[in-house]
Amino acid sequence: MPDSSPRSRPVAIAVFLVVAGALGLLAAWELSVEKVLVLADPEHVPACNVGVLVGCGVNLESWQGSVFGFPNPFIGLMAWPVVITIGVAILAGAEFSRWFWIGLNVGVAGALVFVGWLIAQSIYVLDVLCPWCMLTWAVTIPTFWVVTLHNLRTGHIPASARVRRLAAAWFSWIPLITVVCYAIVILLAQAQIDAIPRVMIDLQNLFR
Repeated sequence: MPDSSPRSRPVAIAVFLVVAGALGLLAAWELSVEKVLVLADPEHVPACNVGVLVGCGVNLESWQGSVFGFPNPFIGLMAWPVVITIGVAILAGAEFSRWFWIGLNVGVAGALVFVGWLIAQSIYVLDVLCPWCMLTWAVTIPTFWVVTLHNLRTGHIPASARVRRLAAAWFSWIPLITVVCYAIVILLAQAQIDAIPRVMIDLQNLFR
């Protein structure tokens, strides 16, 4: 059974959830605002449109940007405050049951799958990199690893003793695992749309 003593409170995880949730909420807010402005004025040019490759206008106007019949950022406006609240609650001393942690894991796993699909759509279909979308990707990936490895090492997710030990060992490697995931996305983008030089050109044009 997981240790529920005050000393075992996952403070570092709580702080991470608050920070990651805040960054995710920021991205969702900015994208939602831009979507509303575009709906109000079809001629509006989103502030996040940096250049040919870097911009959120294409994503917001595509069907991929409204998969469930409403803008994808609205999901973030609902989901990321939950992540922040969980982090704050843990810092305040709250202790959650196993079912709660498993439910959170299901949620972040679903978010990772959705983000993975959006990454593929951006790189292989839309041929554009949305800056606020990339911030969402950047926080969703480590959030999945933090929650999943924590649940495995504490026994919230039923697993053998060996798996729990491995999860505990890998937990300290989450920053490296995250960087590897980022590198894979960058390599895919570079191979498909020659991203790195095009991004540099867009940034140079932005600061001229």
